[in-house]
Amino acid sequence: MHSMDDAELLSRYVMQRSEGAFATLVERHVSLVFSSALRQVRDPHLAEEITQAVFVILARKADSLRRETVLAGWLCRTAHFAACNALKAEHRRHRHEQEAYMESLLHEPAPDVWPQIAPLLDEAVAQLGQADRNAVVLRYYKQKPLEEVGRILGLNADAAQKRVSRALEKLRKFFSKRGVDSTAATIAETISANSIQATPVALAKTVTAVAIAKGAAASISTLTLIKGALKIMAWTKVKTAIVSGVVVLLAAATTAITIKEIQEHRTYPWEVTTANSDEGLKALNTTPPQVTIVPSKYTTDGHGGLINDIPPKDQWRYIGIHVTPSNIIERAYSEGFPLLPSQIILPPNMPGGFYDYIANLTNDSQQALQALIKRKFGLVGKYEMRDMDVLLLKVEHPNAPELKPGTPQMRSGLVTQGLIHNKNISISRLAKDLGWDLQIPVIDQTGLVGNYDFDFPKNLGATPAEKLQKAQQWLLDQLGLELVPTNMPVEMLVVEKVK
Repeated sequence: MHSMDDAELLSRYVMQRSEGAFATLVERHVSLVFSSALRQVRDPHLAEEITQAVFVILARKADSLRRETVLAGWLCRTAHFAACNALKAEHRRHRHEQEAYMESLLHEPAPDVWPQIAPLLDEAVAQLGQADRNAVVLRYYKQKPLEEVGRILGLNADAAQKRVSRALEKLRKFFSKRGVDSTAATIAETISANSIQATPVALAKTVTAVAIAKGAAASISTLTLIKGALKIMAWTKVKTAIVSGVVVLLAAATTAITIKEIQEHRTYPWEVTTANSDEGLKALNTTPPQVTIVPSKYTTDGHGGLINDIPPKDQWRYIGIHVTPSNIIERAYSEGFPLLPSQIILPPNMPGGFYDYIANLTNDSQQALQALIKRKFGLVGKYEMRDMDVLLLKVEHPNAPELKPGTPQMRSGLVTQGLIHNKNISISRLAKDLGWDLQIPVIDQTGLVGNYDFDFPKNLGATPAEKLQKAQQWLLDQLGLELVPTNMPVEMLVVEKVK
């Protein structure tokens, strides 16, 4: 069984439903998938869920994979899609943590380049072409000799070496644009030494059992990851088909249709790689004032959004890259802090797809964005009071010692020993953060004013019940606060089709 290559094992699973063949595939590649997921989400429990989701997707799509598919490369890219989908559901604070982490790396000497490239590696590899991506995964993730890389890719050793070298140079340029200066040789050595991490002992068996059942025994959160990753994969295929269609139209010289296609899919200088960054802020500052929504130029998630909300509210400016129409609507109607999905009521048959947008007028960008949404998607939003389940944040034990007066000018959001160190944060902000962690509105009824310093667990648990229980216990024991479930009228955004 172990002497069979990936294609033979996959064929045996498809033709005979051989659980042994699938288990061998999982055992062979589980560390690759787990390591890729762990680099992106930096949470071992979530990485295990992503790993399960990837192999469930493999089980579901096994019969549609071509025999020449390089499975290691396919799994690596699928892991990236699943991780991107998982990160979409994470709290905005987690993005702030990554920014703080990267900032600290820029100001602290590092013994090697790995801490700088690790958060960027999977995005960089995902943006390579299929042949280059397969070459990098086989050579440096799976550490195969050039002769075997060439055999798998249908090349001789010299051609494989050239393919690997070109791919490394593309990675070097990608990292260089993001402030990581290193040589291609150092990058190659670093990826080889660090890209595969030790996998939890029981993970392979768990993944195999869940995947062979094609997700029937998976948790709700894992099924959500699977659904989201499959959507991203489908959309990527559609966008590839669109590009191929344009090429065919050009070859056929169908001028009128081709020009229309190019116009609809042209790109703009403000469509940056990462919106929630200095790059996004520069785009807001340097792009001529406008309000624009266009089909996204990207095929993967993780590009984010940014609201420049320092000036008065009527001067706020917005940019979002690879976001859904519902994301744009939420930004156009929110009062600053993002609304929970449960606080937005969307109409049936919402428009699909992903878009890039910018709204950077001198005044009233939000109103102009609302008007463009109405013209482009035929949607308008309004706020209404609706009954829903909420949590009330109240004081149970006043003057708790772990709730300390805020320390101005201290960096907030750093993580050590599994705790997020919040500095100079208001209790109302804590309530909003908790709402995103627990995915239910949390209403501040503490009456506490001013800002505070306090620690809070980074990982509250795997299930909603576990998260709520741990949050309630920590708030009561450490901060003297309690969370009380209730049902009451809450302001919600109701989106409707234009009549």
